[in-house]
Amino acid sequence: MGEVFAGRYELVDPIGRGGVGAVWRAWDHRRRRYVAAKVLQQSDAHSLLRFVREQALRIDHPHVLAPASWAADDDKVLFTMDLVGGGSLAHLIGDYGPLPPSLVCTLLDQLLSGLAAVHAEDVVHRDIKPANVLLEATGTGRPRLRLSDFGIAMRLGEPRLTETNLVVGTPGYISPEQMMGSEPDFPADLFAVGLVALYLLEGAKPDAKALVQYFAAHGTPSAPKGIPEPLWQVVATLVQPDPQARFRTATGARKALAAAAELLPEPGPDDELIEIFDQLGPPPPALGPPRPLQPPPR
Repeated sequence: MGEVFAGRYELVDPIGRGGVGAVWRAWDHRRRRYVAAKVLQQSDAHSLLRFVREQALRIDHPHVLAPASWAADDDKVLFTMDLVGGGSLAHLIGDYGPLPPSLVCTLLDQLLSGLAAVHAEDVVHRDIKPANVLLEATGTGRPRLRLSDFGIAMRLGEPRLTETNLVVGTPGYISPEQMMGSEPDFPADLFAVGLVALYLLEGAKPDAKALVQYFAAHGTPSAPKGIPEPLWQVVATLVQPDPQARFRTATGARKALAAAAELLPEPGPDDELIEIFDQLGPPPPALGPPRPLQPPPR
C-alpha cells in the first residue's frame, strides 16, 4: 500500500512535477477512482503560500484543470485534480511535429475558451506554455484540452509573492510588458497563447525575443510558410509587442479565430491522422487494484 493522506488519498506512482511539488497518480478511496495529486515538497512559508493560493482556485470548466479538493497530514499537504492521461502539447509536438492548421484552430479555440473562464474569475495564469496545456487521451477522436498548473497564477489586485521587479513565468513565453515589470494582466496571457499557437504550427519553440524585435522595427510580417493568412492574422494580433494592439479578451480572440477557421481548407484524405495516446499507462502492476482501507484495530 502506498502512503495515504487524510485516510482518503493513496499515492500510487509519480507522474510529473510542478513548480512547488510532485504530481502523483492517487487512488481516492472515497470516490473509488484515480485522481492526480499534487504534493507540496517544500515547507518554507513562500512555497506554502503559493500552494494555498493554487488549491483555493475553483474554476469548473471543461478546458480548465483546477484543484478539486485538498488534504493535509502532519507537515505534508496535497490537492487533487482530474487525472489527465494524454500528455501535454509538448508531447504532441514531440510525436508529430507541426500540426495541421485545422487541428491547431480546434486546440486554440479550447485553450481560449478555458482562458476566458479563468479571466472571468479575475485570475491571470502567468505561465501558459505547451507543457502546462494537457490533453485527454482521446485517440483519433476530437481532442480535449485542459489548461493546468496555476502555481504562479494570481487574481487582479492580489499582492505579489515576489519582489515587484522580479519576473516570473517561463522564459520564451513571457510578454514584453512582463519583462519590464508591469503588473500581471490578461493581455500577457494572450501573448503566451499566441506563442503556443506558433509552436503548434511550426513544431518548434518560437524565438519570442526576435519576434518582438521584428514587430517593433518593421510591423507585422507576412504569414510564415505553411501558416494560412487568415490564421496568421489572429496569431499576429496575439503576439503584438504592444498589449494595447492585442485582443483585449480571450473571447474576442476566440471569435476572430472562429472566423479565420471558416476560411481554412478542409483536411484532405492524405493528411496525417493525429492520435493522442495515453501517456500514463496503467498503474504499477505490483500494487494491484487498490484495496479498501481497513479501520484501525480497536
